[in-house]
Amino acid sequence: MTILTTARLRLEPMDDAHLDGLCAMNSDAEVMRYILGRPETREETIASIVRVKARWAAWGFSWWTFIERDTDEIIGAGCIQYLGKDPANPLEIGWRLRRDKWRQGYASEAAKAMAGFAFETLDADLLCSICHPDNAGSAQVMQRLGMRYKALERWDGSDVSVYSMTRAGWAARR
Repeated sequence: MTILTTARLRLEPMDDAHLDGLCAMNSDAEVMRYILGRPETREETIASIVRVKARWAAWGFSWWTFIERDTDEIIGAGCIQYLGKDPANPLEIGWRLRRDKWRQGYASEAAKAMAGFAFETLDADLLCSICHPDNAGSAQVMQRLGMRYKALERWDGSDVSVYSMTRAGWAARR
């Protein structure tokens, strides 16, 4: 399992040891507003960690927990996973942050590291990201990463904005 590092973050594969920090973030209704539309319960976070650990074992990638290097605090989570959780689909990148860490560049910093992993380690040809059409913050992170708006599509039972980037697009930005 791969640990990624950036100037301010350590991205560790999601694990049982991260439960309390993830629960604190996922139980915040504002953090989960565009993801589930409601806070996630502790039991749901436990089940997510179990699923994520199985995906790491099966695929060699999944969700990371974002740990602020200066404080060792859990401040977010992000992923490389198959869009719609189906290996027939392209890879998807996603993230969430504690509300007190919004608008400080952490999502962009983590997204660059995860995109690098997808293109340079996994040799992905295409990387997608989805967000609720009203989630301007995530859409801005996608655009800063170099992703382009593709379309409004239905994924995970919701109409979402889809952004994508090719390997060539990534290489051109490097």
